Amino acid sequence: MNDKLEQSLLNIDKESFQNDLIDWFEAEQRNLPWRENKDPYRVWVSEIMLQQTRVDTVIPYFNRFIEWFPTLDDFAEADEEKILKAWEGLGYYSRVRNLHSAVKEVKEIYNSVVPDSPEEISKLKGVGPYTAGAILSIAYGKPEPAVDGNVMRVLSRILIIDEDIAKPKTRKTFEKAVRALISHENPSAFNQALMELGALICTPGKPACLLCPVQKHCQAFAAGIQTELPVKIQKKKTRDVPIVAAVLKNERDEFLIHKRSSEGLLANLWEFPNYEMHTSIQPKRAFFEASFLESYKTGVKLSDSFTTLDHVFSHLVWKIDAYRGSLLTNIEESVMKEQNLKWVSKEELEQYAFPVSHQKIWKSYQQTYVMD
Repeated sequence: MNDKLEQSLLNIDKESFQNDLIDWFEAEQRNLPWRENKDPYRVWVSEIMLQQTRVDTVIPYFNRFIEWFPTLDDFAEADEEKILKAWEGLGYYSRVRNLHSAVKEVKEIYNSVVPDSPEEISKLKGVGPYTAGAILSIAYGKPEPAVDGNVMRVLSRILIIDEDIAKPKTRKTFEKAVRALISHENPSAFNQALMELGALICTPGKPACLLCPVQKHCQAFAAGIQTELPVKIQKKKTRDVPIVAAVLKNERDEFLIHKRSSEGLLANLWEFPNYEMHTSIQPKRAFFEASFLESYKTGVKLSDSFTTLDHVFSHLVWKIDAYRGSLLTNIEESVMKEQNLKWVSKEELEQYAFPVSHQKIWKSYQQTYVMD
């Protein structure tokens, strides 16, 4: 433990801090569906969903997920198409794939009981230090740290930790701080209270210090520097990727969809045919028609663009122009199979999992053409 952190911890009345924090949480905590009980499976699902996603967004997804897969065994036995559909719109699809792999492992190796030791739970796919700590503390009452962005923000202010929270190694400092402060009598409420405080009171930018239940323990507040913490150095800018997409319909009122590769970004999700455009010389419509002909040995005719949209990932931005159109001749069955293409009706299309960007394309298409 570094000297600055050690000194900050000496300056805090740990027992009083724990009591003030937990008392506030037990009185003021939000009524969230994953708090109805401490079933490790439910805790696990909620924590994976909550990574990089707001609580309000997660609630309906969590409720539907538990309705579709009420038990760990139900989820372990589910097929990938249904799992991706349950996750559709949450993004970061590798999270649910890893969760599915890990749950199958728990079923096979641990007789469907989520492990309650740091060593065993940390071996499961997709279970990093935060998820392991959250499950162990919330579901099993173990005094393990669960350090997320909320916790780092709260403790950076409480203890004046000025290390860059964007650096992975900084997490170790916060884990040490939690281990030193955590209530051994009620680690579940303690960890959840830190997260809740960061979500509701000790927010980014300007925290609501006058409402804070642990204000008297906050060393940044005492020094008047709470808005300067946490320290986070901005990441590099994102890269723009121009994309031309098309909603293609045949004479049977079916739509052409394509399944993405099983590796890489948005693996195994469905989409409308689209191409990254790395030239500014050719018009977009002509570029798509030429690319489609080269890919599937079939001509396509596009009409005007009906929507443009930006879809932001952490490292890039898709700048999409979407057209509608039709094929000049049928695609051979062998090509359809090889290239993971399908013709589906409007009703069937709703059953497939699409990335958010292509959900927006479909919504805009329906609004523009009122499903003529």
